[in-house]
Amino acid sequence: MSSSPPPSPRSTAPDSTAADSTAADSTAPGLSPRTAAPALSVVHELGREVRVRCGDTEVLRYVYEPDDPQLESPRPYFAPLRTMAGHDVTLFRPHDHVWHKGLAWSLPQVGGENFWGGPTYTRGRGYVQRDNNGSMRHVAFPTLEATADRVLVEEDLRWVRASGSPCVTERRTFAVTAMPSDERSWLLTFATSFRNVSGSDLVFGSPATEGREDVGYGGLFWRGPRSFTDGTVHAPGRTGGDDLNGIRSPWIAFCGLHDIDDGASTLVFVDAPSSPEGAMADSTEWFVRTEQYAGVSASPFCSTETVLAPGGSLRYEYAVAIADGDRGLDGAAALAAAVRDAASASSPVDPSIPRESLDHGGDSAGPA
Repeated sequence: MSSSPPPSPRSTAPDSTAADSTAADSTAPGLSPRTAAPALSVVHELGREVRVRCGDTEVLRYVYEPDDPQLESPRPYFAPLRTMAGHDVTLFRPHDHVWHKGLAWSLPQVGGENFWGGPTYTRGRGYVQRDNNGSMRHVAFPTLEATADRVLVEEDLRWVRASGSPCVTERRTFAVTAMPSDERSWLLTFATSFRNVSGSDLVFGSPATEGREDVGYGGLFWRGPRSFTDGTVHAPGRTGGDDLNGIRSPWIAFCGLHDIDDGASTLVFVDAPSSPEGAMADSTEWFVRTEQYAGVSASPFCSTETVLAPGGSLRYEYAVAIADGDRGLDGAAALAAAVRDAASASSPVDPSIPRESLDHGGDSAGPA
């Protein structure tokens, strides 16, 4: 696919002098200490979506019953996601990759099935549209609760092959909180624990494990607005763009510009946020795109396949801080540290292994 044309030059300097900035905490560059957090509230549109507001701003919409074509591997997604100032930091169903859905748990290689959408990269053949687009189907919400300080959602799902047979059960948990250390940002934590119920080994991988070098997408994938193309990427001690693709890092940040008002936003993606950064033996690999489009994927199967035996389970946990303004490298690092502080203080995300009662039966096991 061809690259997007370069945008008009615009400044992407950190916005410490911007008109809407507040004085930053001298001990945490780029953070604006919060005085009183706007109250959180939730609206559940039964059979369709969950919407979360922070004060007067709808910051999150989680569509758990999508009506997408099977070719796009229907699965729940977060779109739109908005900053506290109301800027949308997602792109939904772009014409170049219609299976990109804001922020979504999306996997291109699961035992021969495609839970990413579109064609499957196949060794020796390239991208091939096969009859293998599976779906991640909502089963139930064991927990959906909201207070003024936090929204917590636990969801049970079943992953179903294109043939209609279930292969994985999942317990997914996400939480929304205001960042206590920064009044211009909020925090989304996401965790997934899933079990192989297919009766045979499931191999998890990516296009890179199938032979497409440096293209290791698959996991918690974010597609940013078109105006974020050619944005700036930060990782600990580094700033760049596509050159940071494949980096192993405890966190990565993406800063981009918005159309109309020339505002900027920063997203900081944190691996295993409830674990102390220094205790992490092996950080995730990150798939990064800035030139063709704005995209980041926390990719646990980026360059190495994982074989999940029947009855075996895997668990992954991430967090995304969504902030107004271009925070620069120091501000992104401060946000990443604040995410770990918030997670260690509350540990809101702790999904259990999917329940045995989900392994068989139920209406959701039928064909699409």
